Amino acid sequence: MYRTHTCGELRLNDIGQEVTLSGWIQAIRNLGGMTFITLRDRYGLTQLVFDENTSNDLKQKVAMLGREYVIKVKGKVVERSSKNPKMPTGEIEIISSELSILNKSEIPPFTIEDDTDGGDELRMKYRYLDLRRNPVRRNLELRHKMSQEIRKFLDHAKFIEIETPYLVNSTPEGARDFLVPSRMNPGEFYALPQSPQTLKQLLMVSGFDRYFQIVKCFRDEDLRADRQPEFTQIDCEMSFVDQEDVLNMFEGLAKQLFYEIKGLNFKEDFPRINYNDAMTYYGSDKPDLRFDMRFTEITEIAKGKDFKVFDSVEYIGGMNAKNCAEYSRKQLDELTEFVQRPQVGAKGLVYVKYNIDGTFKSSVDKFYNQEDLKTWADLMHAEPGDLILILAGERNHTLNALNVLRLEMGDRLGLRDKDKFAPCWVVDFPLLEWDEEDKRFFAKHHPFTSPKIEDIALFESDPGKMRANAYDFVINGVEIGGGSIRIFNTELQHKMFEALGISKEEAQLKFGFLLNAFKFGAPPHGGIAFGLDRWCSVFGGSESIRDFIAFPKNNSGRDVMLDTPGKIDKKQLDELMLKIKE
Repeated sequence: MYRTHTCGELRLNDIGQEVTLSGWIQAIRNLGGMTFITLRDRYGLTQLVFDENTSNDLKQKVAMLGREYVIKVKGKVVERSSKNPKMPTGEIEIISSELSILNKSEIPPFTIEDDTDGGDELRMKYRYLDLRRNPVRRNLELRHKMSQEIRKFLDHAKFIEIETPYLVNSTPEGARDFLVPSRMNPGEFYALPQSPQTLKQLLMVSGFDRYFQIVKCFRDEDLRADRQPEFTQIDCEMSFVDQEDVLNMFEGLAKQLFYEIKGLNFKEDFPRINYNDAMTYYGSDKPDLRFDMRFTEITEIAKGKDFKVFDSVEYIGGMNAKNCAEYSRKQLDELTEFVQRPQVGAKGLVYVKYNIDGTFKSSVDKFYNQEDLKTWADLMHAEPGDLILILAGERNHTLNALNVLRLEMGDRLGLRDKDKFAPCWVVDFPLLEWDEEDKRFFAKHHPFTSPKIEDIALFESDPGKMRANAYDFVINGVEIGGGSIRIFNTELQHKMFEALGISKEEAQLKFGFLLNAFKFGAPPHGGIAFGLDRWCSVFGGSESIRDFIAFPKNNSGRDVMLDTPGKIDKKQLDELMLKIKE
């Protein structure tokens, strides 16, 4: 037997027991006559003691030990004279009588501690060592617990878990596919699924009225902190439902996760925000509602005062930063430099200080009098001591810049507490988006999203004004999931394809299996897919989903531990009828 207990298990009521522990050596302290070893496993730490009564043979073995050696120790549990309140096992220690070295270890390339000295790339190269650290282990335990709660909730709600294939067909919409060449069908390719979208719709046609799957999805897109080429979705679909049914069901799932994982009891319904309102007041379809600072448009009242910057633009808007009127000139210059960064893209920043004495100080005092500035302040519900920040330019671009500035102010003012959660639904998205470069519409959500029934007539007259039966779930400014009520009849699906510039021939080639299935009695259906990695990162207080994936890729899409992607030899290429273009 390698162990009778784990390294996080023993307490005062175990005193006197003879125990066997196995694990990795976290630290060694040699104090001359005594040696203390901290032993670690997945469950915690336990202190081992080799004292003056230790045999010479045992002392020789102890002298050979190093960090990360794997050992087995037998000994008696005793009460520690110098207790460590920071360790759950800190009231006991093991007086060791036997020691077996199960495996030696080279000196690790970084310290395997909570606050490690290893950088991201080094830790990713030795990810199997990084996974020994408590913060990473806790992240994966959080992911496990969330997955179990999700399955428990959905099973209770009569959902059935069904696996769908990973080798599917490539589709013309969405991100780039990862392609897999077929040896048995030369010149033809599978694609790895970006989502099981069409497959779960087929399951609805099949009569499985409540389906779910915690499933890997794949997208060949540029990466950032909240993206990976392979990620995990909680994929769900329901039949005989409308939007209200779906939102109520999965708001229930979210509330259970908040309660079971974070100990938070949300009794009120989550706010629902219209897409247009989200963009108007927050400049984002995933607003962070932990703090206010909504935008107010002042375009009409700010024009006509001979300030050319304002007179020449489409949109002028701003926000009220509470209790920030004492910002120094240096702080305001820093904010101006911030909004002028390429990733924000504003040309400049206008500020208005609402002084405690009721007067105003602004960067545009030359053009606007105190009465003008008071009007702006009233519209933004500003009070003495507040600071108004204003940007101007093309409407959508400026709203996006205001959103970035708002989040920056939220960070500077400590308003984005990771332990505070503000969930919401964003609804009534546009069905289609116009792409000026390609001169055609794209699906805002995906080609199988149903328009609002009352908007279907706009397919003929004004497709850009159609609203989708689509919805996103947002927590703290992070899109956790999204879904829609689906198109379930062939005629309406063809209208959607036509609006997207997809011919009947191409639609039949790419989606014939789905269109044919609709001919055999497809029920009304809809669903949602949540990003499990993102949900874990929000609950875990991290901005990077990589922290919650056992073996993630870096921002270049590489796994530096496996050294992949890599080249394949000529024999494999020949079997696949492929040739590498130089």
